[in-house]
Order: sequence, then C-alpha cells, then structure tokens
Amino acid sequence: MNKTKNIHDNFKQHEAFLDDIITNYDSKGEDYGNQKRNSLKLFKLEGKTLNVKSFRIPNIVNQIAYRFFRKSKAQRSFEYAKELQKLGVGTPQPVAYYDYKSRFLFNRSYYISEQLECDLTYRELLTDFNYPKYESILRAFTRFTFQLHEKGIMFLDHSPGNTLITVDNDSYEFYLVDLNRMKFLPMDFSARMKNFARLSKYKHMVEIMSDEYAKCYGKPYDVIFNAMWEEVQGFRSKIRRKKKMKKLFKFWK
Repeated sequence: MNKTKNIHDNFKQHEAFLDDIITNYDSKGEDYGNQKRNSLKLFKLEGKTLNVKSFRIPNIVNQIAYRFFRKSKAQRSFEYAKELQKLGVGTPQPVAYYDYKSRFLFNRSYYISEQLECDLTYRELLTDFNYPKYESILRAFTRFTFQLHEKGIMFLDHSPGNTLITVDNDSYEFYLVDLNRMKFLPMDFSARMKNFARLSKYKHMVEIMSDEYAKCYGKPYDVIFNAMWEEVQGFRSKIRRKKKMKKLFKFWK
C-alpha cells in the first residue's frame, strides 16, 4: 500500500507523531461525534487537540476514480482549508492529510485539523427558535454567507451542521467544516440563491436571511426572498421524491 501525505508547514516538526496516530488510528485516540459515515477521533498534541477524520473506503468505481483521476476527500479538505485561510474565511487550522493507495485502487484517506470548540452550530438555529440573540446570529450568518459569495467561494455542502459559531457578547465568528466539496469561482445571482437551499425549510428563517442578504446585495427584498424560497422549495421537493422512491424500493423488495 502506497502512502501519500502532506503536512502543513506549522506542523512539520510533529511528523513522527502524526505518522504514528495515522498508523495506529484504529487502536488510539478518542472517538468523537457521529461515526456512521466516516470515523472521527481526537488526539492530544502539546496542549492542542487534533481532530482526525478517517474517510470510509469508497465504492469500487470511486476507488478507481480517486486512484487515477480525482483528488481524495482528505486532500481536497486540506487544500481548501488553506485556500479559505488565504481568503480570510474561518475554518479549523489544517494540519495534514494522508492517502493510501494500491497499484490500481484507492483505499483510505485521513484529514487532520485542529479541534475547534464552538458555542453552537447553525443547526441549533433550526431546533431552538428561542436561542439567545437568535435573529442577530442568523443575520450575522447571512452576512458571512454573502462574504463567501463575494469572495467567489461556492461551499457545496452549505448545510446546517457545517458551520461552527463562536459567540463573544455581540460578536460572532463563523468557521466552515466538511470542506471536501467546494468551488472557487465568481457566483452569479442564481448560484448565490441556490447556496441557501439546504439551510432551512422554515419560511420565517428564509424571510430573515432574505432581508439581510438584500441589504448586503443591494437588490429588493422581494426579489431575494422569491428566489431563495424557490430554491428551498425545490430542494425540499427533491428530498420528498427521494424518500418516496426509497419507500417504493423497500416495498418491491
């Protein structure tokens, strides 16, 4: 099995430690978060906590694709995190990535970053409408999203669990995680509105985000809301269709 790795300049001196935690990933570290799709573990390093994400082995088609044609999810996460930092966008400090490949197939990859402790994620705004300073946080998040768009960052996984939020009195900082699906290119109006599709099914939230985005973008509120709500409704319809298809498939099985 061939190994490819890239370690951030700030962590080169810890290469032996990083090699060890990847080599012994299955027997070391502390499990963290949801382990259903990919495995996450925490490791201590000189007063810092490192978050190591082990991506599951892809299906056979993607094993070939990642072996010869595409960058791994770990590599993309590492490179996109560095690009976000250059653009002044918050994300946990990237540390390293490791890829394992055989001669013909891709196997497993690992992305290492510093663990970032947050006060909440965007998801809390979906489940607790009485969260302290709820509207202020939602408006600040919308301004943050507008800045992503202005900087030409299309975060394809802009969904509730992928933005960490820290709160300091009336100041809010936002950090993107799960970075492997991202594009860097100028964003037109349609792309900007589509980027809100996954964030909320609740009309009152979309109204607040539309109002704040309209102020940032310089377009009338009605234009922003109608376009944003249409994208949300389209995305929800797609989810409902998928659920119906799954039920039909289970029935015919």
